[in-house]
Amino acid sequence: MNQTLTQHRLGKLLIVIFFGISVQHSLGNGFSLPDQDAFATARGEAFVATADNASAVYYNPAGITQLTNNNIRGGLNSVYYEPTYQPPNSGRTFYSSANFAYLPQLFYTYTAKGAPLSFGVGAYAPYGGNMSWPQNTGFRTVAISGNLKYITINPVVAVKLTPTLSIGGGPMFNYGDISMYQGLRNFSTPSNYFNFRGDGWSYGYNVGIRWQPYEKLSFGATLRSSASMNFQGNTEIKYISGPYIRPTTRGASADFTFPMTTVLGVSYRPTPKWNLEFDANHTGWNSFDTVTIEQSPPPLSNPFNQNVPVNLSWQASWMYEFGVTRYFDSGWHVSGGYVFNANSVPDTYYTPLAADLNRNFFSLGTGFSGKRFNFDIAYQLGFAFKRDVSGSDPSINAIRNFNGGHPADGTYGFSSQAIIASVGMNF
Repeated sequence: MNQTLTQHRLGKLLIVIFFGISVQHSLGNGFSLPDQDAFATARGEAFVATADNASAVYYNPAGITQLTNNNIRGGLNSVYYEPTYQPPNSGRTFYSSANFAYLPQLFYTYTAKGAPLSFGVGAYAPYGGNMSWPQNTGFRTVAISGNLKYITINPVVAVKLTPTLSIGGGPMFNYGDISMYQGLRNFSTPSNYFNFRGDGWSYGYNVGIRWQPYEKLSFGATLRSSASMNFQGNTEIKYISGPYIRPTTRGASADFTFPMTTVLGVSYRPTPKWNLEFDANHTGWNSFDTVTIEQSPPPLSNPFNQNVPVNLSWQASWMYEFGVTRYFDSGWHVSGGYVFNANSVPDTYYTPLAADLNRNFFSLGTGFSGKRFNFDIAYQLGFAFKRDVSGSDPSINAIRNFNGGHPADGTYGFSSQAIIASVGMNF
């Protein structure tokens, strides 16, 4: 038991050393962060059927059989995002104060010359988010701020079954840290609040297949399993109503099941100088249904709940991704892409911490591939048309018989800009 605890502490320390503060403000498509490589991002994430650099560990582990010798590739995704909120019948606009994200990735693969087996490992963040709203939005009893860090270490093995068919996969070791902070009364002062914070580990797997029956045509598919993470930590409650109640802290835990993701794609290369790909990405966000924050020992009696329900009722959603790359004889290439990301959060329990809308992402990028070194840089622009939310109820009910009066209703907006750079080496 002590050895296991030490291993977990060591793993957590290694994660903190690698990702550091940079992942603290990460946010992408809701809680999903699909941008793990500059070349793939420039192509609108349409990469599952191409998967021809070391980031294939994430996008499609079967693709690493296309690489030879040692390959290492790392990158940094820098994002500026701007969620907005307008209350009903009001011309005022509120902005989240958490606007920047810095997210690193690192991948390594090895294939011995002529060998059918390939090996790889990746360190990346497939989920994450940070949102912080002002106290006077009107929905402070729904949410004030939230933060999710989620890091995955992913070793993989791939085998080339035939010259045109490869399969691959491996385990995912996930570490997560979550914080959810909300008011208990709809006053624009910090005099009352409910905060849950915890961390935990989970395990899953990813598998992939890549088939290229013709030189011009290849197919790819990958599956990343769901993973149930038990966040263990504490809750802190401060509530003033009549007699003064001092802040209280309780041990607490909550189980979140992060979704299974399936991606299917086809790549068409009319000539060696062009690569067009279309991917469809299905994420089972319906795994975020109802979560219970269990507190021990029980908090003070009325009006607090011992077991706090977190009603989410999210829905599965699709991302449709299209990309094109033009290759030049000099080793340079240019790419462009488009992604449509459908929303997952219904009006019923809409949470401003997700800022979930139907989003559009456009991207452009360029890069160079040499005998030993390679690099890519991409720019991505994201925007969403306004979303009007009505008839919403609070997702977290820390107080018994709490009636929020549709406090999350209103009009939401979103825009983002990102620059992602990746560099690699073959040796």
